[in-house]
Amino acid sequence: MLRKNYENKKVLITGHTGFKGSWLCHLLKGFGADIYGYSLEPPTDPNLYSIASVEEGICSKIGDIRDFERLSDFVSDVEPEIVIHMAAQPLVIAGYERPKETYETNVMGTVNILECVRTTETVRSFLNVTTDKVYKNTESGREFVEDDPLDGYDPYSNSKSCSELVTHSYKKSFFANGGCAVSTARAGNVIGGGDFSDMRIIPDSVRAAMSSEPLVLRNPESIRPYQHVLEPLIAYLMIAYKQLRNPELSGYYNVGPLREDCVTTRELAELFRKHWGDMKELMVEERNGPHEAGYLRLNTDLIRSNIGFESRWKIDKAIEKTVEWSKVWASGGDVRDCMNKQIQEYLGRD
Repeated sequence: MLRKNYENKKVLITGHTGFKGSWLCHLLKGFGADIYGYSLEPPTDPNLYSIASVEEGICSKIGDIRDFERLSDFVSDVEPEIVIHMAAQPLVIAGYERPKETYETNVMGTVNILECVRTTETVRSFLNVTTDKVYKNTESGREFVEDDPLDGYDPYSNSKSCSELVTHSYKKSFFANGGCAVSTARAGNVIGGGDFSDMRIIPDSVRAAMSSEPLVLRNPESIRPYQHVLEPLIAYLMIAYKQLRNPELSGYYNVGPLREDCVTTRELAELFRKHWGDMKELMVEERNGPHEAGYLRLNTDLIRSNIGFESRWKIDKAIEKTVEWSKVWASGGDVRDCMNKQIQEYLGRD
């Protein structure tokens, strides 16, 4: 179904050089899409974009989402049919360190891409990828639903709340009468092979396992909706093509695992240790940092009922596949072949 709906489609991805963007480009290559990317240079060294030679077979433009003229020229030249917006400053801690940059990127970057969509007649489906942290979190212990109030606490989370509100305004002001279907996707924490970011639990775990250094957990008892990277990416692609065919399906969607797969940071680290297998036992230390939500769970009834998306890989499987990719990379193996096999397994193909 995905190949049928994406083959020869012009898809523009902002943030295509990042971890999720690289996996998304790789997926869409397999589905036969014409892929166009606009992003800064890869954010880490090493990075998945370079390791997996993602740039091969796509049209890539290096540019800042805050540079409206450069972005507008690129979108006008490409004339895409589908736009998936993922360019962002994606880290909570970096938001505390660089709040101005975070707001400029996450809020005005959204304004810029929506202005391009508004003035480009070929675009028929737009998806803004935000985060589960957009909600006003009172630590009540209940799952968030899509009509809960938006008011992220820290600069990163709040800037993504603002990005949501910008999208809502553009949708009502400029796209209410059709032309382009507009949705947002509020995804939980994403894990998978090829994430080399700082201050994230799985990349930190990989580095600790390879160096036999202690793994330091900032908030070991925090509960998060962790999911393998393929889960939200397939959800994004389903939203984008289904709303293109039926604009009434456009909306605001939570994307996360089942309730039983929401685990604490400590539990996630222990699962990683189990699957790595031959790593030395790590000393888990606790340390306090800037405020981060202690409890995050998403209700995903809406995306299941409207879009038909169902989570496939439980948390244990997600960690298993993350470790699998990481060991292939660490041994100098073929990471693209590993990615292809994981995609085929996820899609249920031999």
